[in-house]
Parts: sequence; C-alpha cells; structure tokens
Amino acid sequence: MDSKTYKALFLCTGNSARSILAEVILNRLGEGRFRAFSAGSQPRGEVHPGALALLRDHGEDTLGLRSKSWDEYARPGAPLMDFVFTVCDNAAGEVCPVWPGQPVTAHWGVEDPAAVVDPVEQRRAFLRVYQVLERRIELLTLLKVESLDRLGLRRHLQEIGKSGSR
Repeated sequence: MDSKTYKALFLCTGNSARSILAEVILNRLGEGRFRAFSAGSQPRGEVHPGALALLRDHGEDTLGLRSKSWDEYARPGAPLMDFVFTVCDNAAGEVCPVWPGQPVTAHWGVEDPAAVVDPVEQRRAFLRVYQVLERRIELLTLLKVESLDRLGLRRHLQEIGKSGSR
C-alpha cells in the first residue's frame, strides 16, 4: 500500500476565491492522501467574503486561509508539489515559476464568481464553482495515482479539467 501524501497547488490570479475553494475541498476529500495549497500570480491579499461565506455554509474550516503569492511555493525550502492546477484562464496563460520537483500540471478553468456584481447571482456563481471543483477533485481522489505513468496521469487530469460546466 502506497502511503505517500500527494501535494497539489491550485493557482489563480488573485488567490481569493477559486483556488482557495479548491484548496479547502481537496484537503477535505483527500483524507490525508492529498495535501492542498493555493496561491496567485497577483494575490489580492484577502480571501473573498463570498468564498468564506460559502465555505462556512458547507461546514468547511476557514481558519488560516489567506491570499498568497505563488512565489512562496517556487522558492527553496517550499513543499515539493506533485500537481499544479490552474483554475482560472488568466493564470493558465501567465508564465509560471519553475516548480521544484517537476509536478504534473493541468488546467481546470472555472468561471470567476468574484466578477459577478449582483449579490444573489454572485452567491449562485460561488456555489456553481464550488460544485464543479468538488466534482473534479472527487475524480482526482479516485485516481490510482501511484499506478499511472506521468503521461497517463497528465491525460487523466486534463480530462477531469473538462468535466463540469463552465
């Protein structure tokens, strides 16, 4: 039985909503098999209130969540990632740092709920994003990661990123 804990980094431009949601969801669903982190290329410096409210409504722990730069995970001494996922189209198009350890990467783009202006619609957008990310992350946790080669793993992760509506 493989007892490795796989580390995953979720990236978004602001690291205030989508990547934060993904971090929390994987830390719950990963059940110790996965450890998630999140960061942004241009972090906003705070977690979006809508993300915090949704997470609390779902019984998720929000203590210690913060918006941070992806530079924290590219410098010496940072945890070595096994996976790096971009969850917004902007971050996917940016030049990312060179990640130590050569993690497998995939793009799992979802809409930006923070960009929705109307409060009722924004709440719905946050819920849609949460549900799409939760489904993708469930599929990730079901993968037999240890039995897949790098190319096969990347292919599976890209397919997972296409699941759910955008």
